[in-house]
Amino acid sequence: MLEKTCPFCDESNYEVIGDLVFTKSDSYPVSKGHTLIIPKRHVSSYFDCTKQEKLELWDDGFNIGINVGEAAGQTVPHMHIHIIPRYIADMADPRGGVRGVIPDKQKY
Repeated sequence: MLEKTCPFCDESNYEVIGDLVFTKSDSYPVSKGHTLIIPKRHVSSYFDCTKQEKLELWDDGFNIGINVGEAAGQTVPHMHIHIIPRYIADMADPRGGVRGVIPDKQKY
């Protein structure tokens, strides 16, 4: 189902296309190569994806981030996976990785 107001439902945004998902460069990249993997079907959460959509979303290996819900920072209600490449020295101390979404909790 396509939503007229959803920026991810606009087929002109598609870059690499699979049967059920597509990729698109992030409009506000965190690092060079920041890409989104998005199901073509409009669903708001990863947990709403079908088994077939999930299989195609994970067709390759990578590090990922998914915002599910407003409290997690989701701003577009169309499920999407962030692939954020990381580079040596892109920050002083990257230990703790994704825990850095809450800065005080990154170091343990």
